[in-house]
Amino acid sequence: MGRVSQAQAQENRRRVVETASRLFREQGTHVSVADLMKAAGLTHGGFYKQFASKEALIDEATTHAFGELAQHHKDGLDQHAGQRDAAQRALIDTYLSAEHRDSAADGCPAAALATDMARDGGESEARRVYTQGVGDFADFLATKDQDGLIRLCTMLGALVLSRATKGSPLSEEILTTTREALTATN
Repeated sequence: MGRVSQAQAQENRRRVVETASRLFREQGTHVSVADLMKAAGLTHGGFYKQFASKEALIDEATTHAFGELAQHHKDGLDQHAGQRDAAQRALIDTYLSAEHRDSAADGCPAAALATDMARDGGESEARRVYTQGVGDFADFLATKDQDGLIRLCTMLGALVLSRATKGSPLSEEILTTTREALTATN
Protein backbone atom coordinates (compact mmCIF):
# COMPACT_ATOMS: atom_id res chain seq x y z
CA MET A 1 0.00 0.00 0.00
CA GLY A 2 1.41 3.40 -0.98
CA ARG A 3 2.16 6.35 1.23
CA VAL A 4 -0.42 9.09 1.50
CA SER A 5 0.41 12.51 0.14
CA GLN A 6 1.27 15.35 2.47
CA ALA A 7 -2.06 16.98 1.61
CA GLN A 8 -3.94 13.78 2.46
CA ALA A 9 -2.00 13.43 5.72
CA GLN A 10 -2.98 17.00 6.67
CA GLU A 11 -6.61 16.27 5.78
CA ASN A 12 -6.53 13.09 7.88
CA ARG A 13 -5.08 15.00 10.84
CA ARG A 14 -7.75 17.70 10.50
CA ARG A 15 -10.44 15.02 10.41
CA VAL A 16 -9.06 13.32 13.53
CA VAL A 17 -8.86 16.63 15.45
CA GLU A 18 -12.42 17.60 14.48
CA THR A 19 -13.74 14.13 15.33
CA ALA A 20 -11.90 14.14 18.65
CA SER A 21 -13.22 17.60 19.45
CA ARG A 22 -16.79 16.37 18.96
CA LEU A 23 -16.35 13.01 20.71
CA PHE A 24 -14.54 14.52 23.70
CA ARG A 25 -17.36 17.04 24.17
CA GLU A 26 -19.95 14.31 23.84
CA GLN A 27 -18.30 11.45 25.75
CA GLY A 28 -15.26 12.85 27.55
CA THR A 29 -11.56 12.50 26.91
CA HIS A 30 -11.58 8.87 28.02
CA VAL A 31 -12.73 7.84 24.51
CA SER A 32 -10.28 5.24 23.24
CA VAL A 33 -7.92 5.96 20.37
CA ALA A 34 -9.38 2.96 18.52
CA ASP A 35 -12.95 4.30 18.83
CA LEU A 36 -11.87 7.79 17.87
CA MET A 37 -10.03 6.64 14.77
CA LYS A 38 -12.95 4.43 13.76
CA ALA A 39 -15.28 7.43 14.07
CA ALA A 40 -12.89 9.43 11.89
CA GLY A 41 -12.90 6.63 9.32
CA LEU A 42 -9.18 5.91 9.72
CA THR A 43 -7.10 3.04 11.04
CA HIS A 44 -5.87 2.85 14.62
CA GLY A 45 -2.28 2.64 13.39
CA GLY A 46 -2.66 5.91 11.53
CA PHE A 47 -3.05 7.74 14.83
CA TYR A 48 0.59 7.29 15.75
CA LYS A 49 1.73 8.72 12.42
CA GLN A 50 -0.15 11.93 13.24
CA PHE A 51 0.14 12.41 17.02
CA ALA A 52 2.84 11.80 19.60
CA SER A 53 0.25 10.73 22.19
CA LYS A 54 -3.41 10.87 23.07
CA GLU A 55 -2.59 13.84 25.33
CA ALA A 56 -1.25 15.69 22.28
CA LEU A 57 -4.55 15.05 20.52
CA ILE A 58 -6.50 16.22 23.58
CA ASP A 59 -4.47 19.44 23.46
CA GLU A 60 -5.27 19.98 19.77
CA ALA A 61 -8.92 19.00 20.06
CA THR A 62 -9.41 21.37 23.01
CA THR A 63 -7.75 24.18 21.06
CA HIS A 64 -10.00 23.40 18.09
CA ALA A 65 -13.16 23.42 20.23
CA PHE A 66 -12.34 26.76 21.85
CA GLY A 67 -11.42 28.17 18.45
CA GLU A 68 -14.91 27.26 17.26
CA LEU A 69 -16.39 28.95 20.34
CA ALA A 70 -14.40 32.15 19.74
CA GLN A 71 -15.48 32.14 16.09
CA HIS A 72 -19.11 31.70 17.18
CA HIS A 73 -18.80 34.80 19.40
CA LYS A 74 -17.23 36.80 16.56
CA ASP A 75 -19.94 35.65 14.14
CA GLY A 76 -22.59 36.70 16.67
CA LEU A 77 -21.12 40.18 16.89
CA ASP A 78 -20.95 40.40 13.10
CA GLN A 79 -24.54 39.21 12.76
CA HIS A 80 -25.70 41.89 15.19
CA ALA A 81 -23.66 44.67 13.58
CA GLY A 82 -21.26 44.87 16.53
CA GLN A 83 -24.06 45.43 19.05
CA ARG A 84 -22.68 43.47 21.99
CA ASP A 85 -25.93 43.42 24.00
CA ALA A 86 -27.88 41.91 21.11
CA ALA A 87 -25.13 39.36 20.41
CA GLN A 88 -25.00 38.39 24.09
CA ARG A 89 -28.77 37.97 24.30
CA ALA A 90 -28.78 35.78 21.17
CA LEU A 91 -25.94 33.72 22.62
CA ILE A 92 -27.75 33.23 25.92
CA ASP A 93 -30.95 32.24 24.10
CA THR A 94 -29.05 29.68 22.01
CA TYR A 95 -26.87 28.46 24.85
CA LEU A 96 -29.81 27.83 27.16
CA SER A 97 -31.90 26.01 24.57
CA ALA A 98 -33.04 22.41 24.28
CA GLU A 99 -31.07 22.14 21.03
CA HIS A 100 -27.80 23.03 22.75
CA ARG A 101 -28.62 20.79 25.71
CA ASP A 102 -29.20 17.88 23.34
CA SER A 103 -26.12 18.50 21.14
CA ALA A 104 -23.13 18.13 23.43
CA ALA A 105 -20.84 17.08 20.56
CA ASP A 106 -21.31 20.45 18.87
CA GLY A 107 -21.82 22.38 22.07
CA CYS A 108 -19.86 24.45 24.51
CA PRO A 109 -16.43 23.02 25.30
CA ALA A 110 -16.35 24.83 28.66
CA ALA A 111 -19.35 22.84 29.89
CA ALA A 112 -18.50 19.57 28.16
CA LEU A 113 -14.83 19.39 29.16
CA ALA A 114 -15.05 20.82 32.69
CA THR A 115 -14.94 17.48 34.48
CA ASP A 116 -12.08 16.19 32.33
CA MET A 117 -10.05 19.35 32.94
CA ALA A 118 -10.75 19.15 36.68
CA ARG A 119 -9.36 15.60 36.69
CA ASP A 120 -6.25 16.70 34.78
CA GLY A 121 -3.97 17.44 37.70
CA GLY A 122 -1.11 18.59 35.50
CA GLU A 123 -0.35 21.71 33.58
CA SER A 124 -1.26 20.42 30.14
CA GLU A 125 -1.73 22.56 27.06
CA ALA A 126 -5.39 21.51 27.03
CA ARG A 127 -5.86 22.85 30.55
CA ARG A 128 -4.13 26.11 29.64
CA VAL A 129 -6.33 26.50 26.54
CA TYR A 130 -9.41 25.61 28.58
CA THR A 131 -8.59 28.20 31.24
CA GLN A 132 -7.95 30.90 28.63
CA GLY A 133 -11.15 29.95 26.78
CA VAL A 134 -13.25 30.21 29.94
CA GLY A 135 -11.74 33.63 30.66
CA ASP A 136 -12.41 34.82 27.11
CA PHE A 137 -15.99 33.53 27.26
CA ALA A 138 -16.57 35.37 30.54
CA ASP A 139 -15.13 38.56 29.03
CA PHE A 140 -17.52 38.23 26.09
CA LEU A 141 -20.49 37.92 28.48
CA ALA A 142 -19.62 40.92 30.67
CA THR A 143 -21.91 43.94 30.63
CA LYS A 144 -21.91 47.19 32.54
CA ASP A 145 -24.46 45.65 34.93
CA GLN A 146 -23.43 41.98 35.09
CA ASP A 147 -20.07 40.32 35.67
CA GLY A 148 -19.23 37.96 32.82
CA LEU A 149 -17.83 35.28 35.09
CA ILE A 150 -21.04 35.13 37.10
CA ARG A 151 -23.10 34.96 33.92
CA LEU A 152 -20.88 32.20 32.51
CA CYS A 153 -20.99 30.15 35.71
CA THR A 154 -24.77 30.49 35.79
CA MET A 155 -25.07 29.42 32.15
CA LEU A 156 -22.65 26.51 32.51
CA GLY A 157 -24.35 25.27 35.65
CA ALA A 158 -27.76 25.48 34.04
CA LEU A 159 -26.60 23.64 30.93
CA VAL A 160 -24.96 20.84 32.91
CA LEU A 161 -27.98 20.44 35.20
CA SER A 162 -30.40 20.49 32.27
CA ARG A 163 -28.37 17.76 30.57
CA ALA A 164 -28.31 15.70 33.77
CA THR A 165 -32.10 16.00 34.15
CA LYS A 166 -32.92 15.67 30.44
CA GLY A 167 -36.29 14.04 29.84
CA SER A 168 -37.87 15.59 32.90
CA PRO A 169 -39.87 18.82 33.24
CA LEU A 170 -37.11 20.10 35.51
CA SER A 171 -34.66 20.14 32.60
CA GLU A 172 -36.82 22.55 30.61
CA GLU A 173 -37.52 24.64 33.71
CA ILE A 174 -33.79 25.03 34.38
CA LEU A 175 -33.19 26.31 30.85
CA THR A 176 -36.20 28.63 30.82
CA THR A 177 -35.76 30.22 34.24
CA THR A 178 -32.03 30.74 33.80
CA ARG A 179 -32.47 32.22 30.34
CA GLU A 180 -35.14 34.61 31.67
CA ALA A 181 -33.01 35.62 34.66
CA LEU A 182 -29.94 36.36 32.56
CA THR A 183 -31.75 38.32 29.86
CA ALA A 184 -34.12 40.28 32.12
CA THR A 185 -31.61 43.10 32.67
CA ASN A 186 -29.78 42.76 29.37
